[in-house]
Amino acid sequence: MSMEHVAARAVLFDRDGTLVEDVPYNGNPSLVRPMPGAVAAVAAARAGGLAVGVVSNQSGIGRGLLTWDEVGAVNARVEEVFGGFDTWQICPHTPDEGCACRKPEPGMVLAACAELGVLPEETVFVGDIEADVLAAERAGTRSVLVPTPVTLPDEVHRAETVAADLPEAVRLALS
Repeated sequence: MSMEHVAARAVLFDRDGTLVEDVPYNGNPSLVRPMPGAVAAVAAARAGGLAVGVVSNQSGIGRGLLTWDEVGAVNARVEEVFGGFDTWQICPHTPDEGCACRKPEPGMVLAACAELGVLPEETVFVGDIEADVLAAERAGTRSVLVPTPVTLPDEVHRAETVAADLPEAVRLALS
């Protein structure tokens, strides 16, 4: 690792495919299903003294497929399942809007760090695809990739840190 290892004070999670099963453009709270081990992993992060947050691309808003209210209802259901998160960062833009927030850009990760009052190097970002890893790298945070069946093998190969599941990712963040 190029940067000196600094103890984590916060862990940020991608939502879809990381915390909960990926349902494309989900506006229905009843479709929220936690990924295996995810609820216990978030609880372990909190128990370890880490601030916890969610960083999520939701281009369905920009595409006109979802409303902010629908995304908010899904996020509220995520909090019913996992407990409250210390920060939520949502990018509503489509890929062609060229915003600074949509992963792999670092905007949401940096905004989460600022809201939590932690430095990027004190933060670990956990996600399931390379856009999450790149957003973390560009923001100066550590990244942990938790592959799913949709994660490309090349993305797994390129990732600096890979965990088998969310509990392992949180253990790595706490170590």
